[in-house]
Amino acid sequence: MSRARADEEEYWHSSKFRAFTFDDEDDELSQLKESKRAVNSLRDIVDDDDDDLEKVSWSGEPVGSISWSIKETASSSTSSLESRDSGLPKGSSSYTALPKQASSYSLSSLFKGRNKLPSFQSLSDALSDTGVKNYAPELRRPRAEYKDYSSDWSPKDTVRRMQRGKVCSLERFRSLQDKLVLLDEAVAGNDGNVITAVLIFLKRTLRKEILFRELEVRQVALCHLIHFLKETGEQKLLLDLFSLCMSFLSLQLSQYREHLNIQDVEKRKEFLKGCIGLPFSAEDASHIQDHYTLLERQIIIEASDRQLERAGQSEIFRKYPRKASILNMPLVTTLFYSCFYHYTEAEGTFSSPTNLKKTFKIPDKQYVLTALAARAKLRAWNDIDALFTTKNWLGYTKKKAPIGFHRVVEILQRNNAPVQVLQEYVRLVEDVETRLNLATKYKCHDVVIDTYRDLKDRIQLAAYRCKVERGSAEEEKIDSILNNMVRNTA
Repeated sequence: MSRARADEEEYWHSSKFRAFTFDDEDDELSQLKESKRAVNSLRDIVDDDDDDLEKVSWSGEPVGSISWSIKETASSSTSSLESRDSGLPKGSSSYTALPKQASSYSLSSLFKGRNKLPSFQSLSDALSDTGVKNYAPELRRPRAEYKDYSSDWSPKDTVRRMQRGKVCSLERFRSLQDKLVLLDEAVAGNDGNVITAVLIFLKRTLRKEILFRELEVRQVALCHLIHFLKETGEQKLLLDLFSLCMSFLSLQLSQYREHLNIQDVEKRKEFLKGCIGLPFSAEDASHIQDHYTLLERQIIIEASDRQLERAGQSEIFRKYPRKASILNMPLVTTLFYSCFYHYTEAEGTFSSPTNLKKTFKIPDKQYVLTALAARAKLRAWNDIDALFTTKNWLGYTKKKAPIGFHRVVEILQRNNAPVQVLQEYVRLVEDVETRLNLATKYKCHDVVIDTYRDLKDRIQLAAYRCKVERGSAEEEKIDSILNNMVRNTA
């Protein structure tokens, strides 16, 4: 019996771990660290493979049991609270004011994570579970986290946040003005999803008459709403929108037609200037703007040309007097007038044809047709030649017509162009059959003869020899070609 007691004392005295005593003079932090190391190293003392050994703590309680876990948690909580209260003055009621917390442990939480052997809760886990969780006050979130749902955002900021996919409440926009500003910002952002979302909000919060009236001057938003109504199948609202738009458009057109009844040019110009602000579609608004600009340009050209014609200072006005005023004329007529009287002027002048072409974005085909007709009427063949002559990047020149040279030939023949000029442009027709037809029709004999020669068609050459005058240069040319063909075949 005494030997067993001696062995037991030897076991305890030979342990490398020091037991906890209340007489220990080390500070509390050292005690906590030592206890933590002792608890965490219990696995090294007991053999993991021996399941039958019972693990006990310094107090004699089995390690991992419910009573041991509760005692360890209570001791760590007490140590934490004492360390916090040590900094408070005596007589302070801060500790007593704290509510007593009930135990939040359950059987599942005490043995959570156990595999083969019971797992031990470390002292740091116990401190973090009780001290901070039960007694630390909950800090408020930063205000920026709540601002997503606040009403402090401007329409511009709201649209930006919607573009980034963040939650924004539109209910704060209650007045009509705020809602329209929000819609304008959405349209300016060029994001179809945001525009549609704002339109859904406006459709829900505005009367349809008010909404349709405001969308008349916002064509982009109107197109989005029409597409949305088509997708959702709201046919009745879509028909109401179309009927209202048509009635509003007819009212605008009737107001625009009033300019036809105004005889005074200056008053008509001012009236057209006022029509620019009407809520037309983008294409119609562009036409009205061009109408106003053209009339303004015509007034300037008319005043200058009338003065030149009266003074007799311009040769072209003396040789070809004006037959009518240019005021209120269409754009093509104005371009023809400019190509006729002001073809050589610099682009910087209002009456220059190239200035008109650039200002009103006249297509190349329309410009070439009009300039060709005007210069052919004046028989300015050199200007026509320069009109079709282009130079490539190597410096070589060639003739090119955006309207096709067959149309050039017809316009030149209509203006009584000489045969030499006609033949030059008939040769430029690419299609052989069309070239032969034009050359035969307008008696361009050289073109016909050269084309049959290139085709080596002796039969057609012999037939065409009967159509030219006897003893003419064309007959001699055909005979020479036919004789050369006979020698080559022989």
